[in-house]
Amino acid sequence: MSPIELINSPIHSFLPIADSHSNVLILGTIPGKESLRNRAYYAHPQNAFWKIIFALHDLPFSTHDQIRREVLIQNKIALWDVLQSCHRCSSLDNDIKMEQPNDLIAFLSAHPAISGIFFNGRGAAGYFEKYFPEVSLPKWIMPSTSPAHAVRWEKKLEVWQAIKSVENK
Repeated sequence: MSPIELINSPIHSFLPIADSHSNVLILGTIPGKESLRNRAYYAHPQNAFWKIIFALHDLPFSTHDQIRREVLIQNKIALWDVLQSCHRCSSLDNDIKMEQPNDLIAFLSAHPAISGIFFNGRGAAGYFEKYFPEVSLPKWIMPSTSPAHAVRWEKKLEVWQAIKSVENK
């Protein structure tokens, strides 16, 4: 597909991963190309998201989508994206055009145990504040797990430790 076709074809987020016990919500912006190709959250092999989640919970790393989903649910973590759809010719948030948000107000109402929101990068946080300024839950902007965000793995893991303070409540 050419860049023009990609811009003219909307991309869509996945369904959320959550259950009634979820007390932490992690929000990305919208899936990148590799995730869309694989139909799985954070599927780019150089994205640190899953490595961070497994390390935070002292679990052996897995590439299996079902195991990854189970780790989130077992640790009361919900995962979704701020945007429901957009037009974008790359995987970069800077290329997003004509975005439409997910219905996060309805999601939060349906998941009242959520007591904190963690944004996987500033892009997700910016879109959330644009569309949902009324949400008063505590929020944390985490360093993006994207390989495009050049922060050392150890630093990303250290900052992402904050999730444990909400998870354990």
